[in-house]
Amino acid sequence: MKLTNLLPARFRRDRVVIPVVRLHGAIMAQATPFRSVLSLAAVAPVLERAFQFKRAPAVALSVNSPGGSAVQSRLIYSRIRELAERHDKQVLVFVEDVAASGGYMIALAGDEIIADQTSIVGSIGVVAAMFGFDKAIARIGIDRRVYTAGDNKVLLDPFQPEKPKDVDHLKGLQADIHRIFIDMVRTRRAGRLAEDDTLFSGLFWTGSEARRLGLVDGLGLMAPVIRARFGDKAEMRLVQPRRGL
Repeated sequence: MKLTNLLPARFRRDRVVIPVVRLHGAIMAQATPFRSVLSLAAVAPVLERAFQFKRAPAVALSVNSPGGSAVQSRLIYSRIRELAERHDKQVLVFVEDVAASGGYMIALAGDEIIADQTSIVGSIGVVAAMFGFDKAIARIGIDRRVYTAGDNKVLLDPFQPEKPKDVDHLKGLQADIHRIFIDMVRTRRAGRLAEDDTLFSGLFWTGSEARRLGLVDGLGLMAPVIRARFGDKAEMRLVQPRRGL
C-alpha cells in the first residue's frame, strides 16, 4: 500500500477535489420554522468555504429552486461571481428538479449550466400575487380604518378596492425588474441563446428543450460530468453549513 493512500484526499496530489454546494429551496430573506430557505445570509458562509479550496479548479453548484425574491437571487448570483473571480475558479451549475425564475437567475452565475433532460428550466419573468378582501369585509359589516401621511402609503391595500393607477405602478416595477433579469440572461448567455420569441415570456421548459434554446449548455448528472472533466479519481466534497450543538 502506498503511504499517500493513507492521507486525506485533500493532501493527495493525484486526486482532484471538487467542492459542491447545494442551493436548494425557495428564495427569500427570512427562514420559516418549518423549512430552510435560500438567502445570501444563509449561503454566504458555505460559498466562502467552497471557493477557498486552493487546489480545486472548479466549484460545483447543485441548484434546485422554483424562485422567490429577486433581490436575494441577485445577491446570491453576485456573490458567486465575485468569489469565482477572486479565487479564479470555474463555476459549474447542475440543475436538479428545477431552476426557474430566481432559481435560474442564480444558475446564471455558472460558467456552464448542466441540467437533466427532465429538469424544469426558465420562467424568466416577474410575478406578484395577492387577494382582495374589500367585498368580503363589506359583506360582514367590517370597516377598514387606515390613517396615513402620504397619499400612496396604502398602495394596493387588499382591504380596499383596487385602483388602476396602483396596478399600473406595480406593473412598472415588474417591467423594470424583468428588464434587469433579461439583461442578465443576455449577458451571461451571450452567443448561446436561440432566436425565440418565448424566451423571456415567463414560459419554462424541460432540460432538453432548454438546451436547444441555449438556456443550458449540456445534459447530464453531476458525478459522471465531474469525472469526465477531471478524471476518474476526482472526488466531490459536499460543503455544508456548520451546525452548533
